[in-house]
Order: sequence, then structure tokens, then C-alpha cells
Amino acid sequence: MSEQSKNEWLEWIKAIAIAIALAFILRTFFFATSIVEGASMDPTLENGERVMFNKIIYYIDEPEHGDIVIIERPVKSYVKRIIGQPGDTIEIRNHTLFINGEEQNQDYLDNGATESTRDFGPVEVPEGKYFVMGDNRSISKDSRNGLGFIEENEIIGRTELVIYPFTEWGLTK
Repeated sequence: MSEQSKNEWLEWIKAIAIAIALAFILRTFFFATSIVEGASMDPTLENGERVMFNKIIYYIDEPEHGDIVIIERPVKSYVKRIIGQPGDTIEIRNHTLFINGEEQNQDYLDNGATESTRDFGPVEVPEGKYFVMGDNRSISKDSRNGLGFIEENEIIGRTELVIYPFTEWGLTK
């Protein structure tokens, strides 16, 4: 084997090693994927869709109203939408969501989801906690019924992109 051939092989091995290390770093610290289980986020996210989420965003920013987040619990992870931030007062009255007394436009919901939302609250979100709900309000296990308030450290990322199935590929909103 010639010296030039050996150098070419070494360059390829270095390039592959760098690519693997970079992929590992990105996957571990910046981005990861999750599979949506169930219909609680319909119509925004559907059962079986694979989403990419940003793991670093909440180290530099705080979760905001409307963010779709991944919540890590000991037994299971959940995909939900941030509805209330610390200090907010949440109320659902006559199928309408109010945050701090202001009616919210939830254009990401199907009409059936708003019409099937039962009255709730008012409740104040404690400091360091968040109130989350699924977009399919009638069947979602969320802060109203089972998950309770979400600790800030349980939110491990913001959903950014649907990556599978390819026909649904695109940004989440």
C-alpha cells in the first residue's frame, strides 16, 4: 500500500470519527427525537409521528405560552402545550380559555376541541411550575387531570419539527 493510499485512509477515518463525535454531541446536548403516543395532541401532532426537539433552548430562555414541550416523568414522557407560566391564573369558562382574565385565541385547535373543553379553575400557577394541556382537550391527560403542575426541570425540550412520516414533515406550531 502506497503512502498516499495510507494517508487517504487516515483522512477518511478521521472524517468519520469527527462526524460520529459531532452527531453524538448534537444528540446528547442539543437535539433529540421523540415519538408521539396517543391522540392528546391532535390535530397538531398525531399518534406515531416522530418529532425533533430542542434540548438546549430552555437553558437560554424560558418556556412560553404556546410552546409544545417534552415533559419527562419517571415512567413516561409527554408532549403537551404550555398554557400557563408561573404566576398566571388559568380558567376555562364556557369552552373558552382565559389566562389572567384575557380570552385566548387558540387557532391551533379544532372547533370540536374547544367545544368539548369543560369548565376549569380558576387556578394560579405556582412559582417554578407550568400548566400544560394537550390540543385534543377532551381526552388529554394534562395539568387539569393527572399531570398536575409541571416542574421547570421536567421540561426537557421544545418540539421544533415533525420528521416522520415524511408527508407530515415540517415545523410544529
